[in-house]
Parts: sequence; C-alpha cells; structure tokens
Amino acid sequence: MDEEDRRRRARSFLIGSVVGASAALATARRRRTVLARRRQRAERPAGLAAFEGAPCFEELQEELEASEPAAQG
Repeated sequence: MDEEDRRRRARSFLIGSVVGASAALATARRRRTVLARRRQRAERPAGLAAFEGAPCFEELQEELEASEPAAQG
C-alpha cells in the first residue's frame, strides 16, 4: 500500500504542476494583452481631441477662418 500511495501522490503532484503552470502562462499572456490595450488607449486622444487632429477638422478650421474676415468686412 505504501508504494501505491507514493505513486498516487506523485501523479497528483505532476498533474497539479501541469495545471498550475498552464494557469500561470495563461495569466501572463492575459496580463500582457491587458497592458498592451491600456498603452494603446493612453496613446490615443479621447473625445474631441481625437477629432481636432484630423485633416478634415483642420480644413474646416481654415475655411471658417477664411470666411470670418469676409463676413465682418
């Protein structure tokens, strides 16, 4: 019975090790993904700031500035 108990414990240890290692790898992969997403969000401007850098907005601003003196004068 002693030899059988050792085998059972060894098998349980090995299975637990494999499960634990796979969980650790999955957690590390998930953490890298989450951090990468946070960095991407931080690099992108939010709200109107994202629109203000667009070429179409700059073009609109130029058109508005060009039409203001004509409307005032």
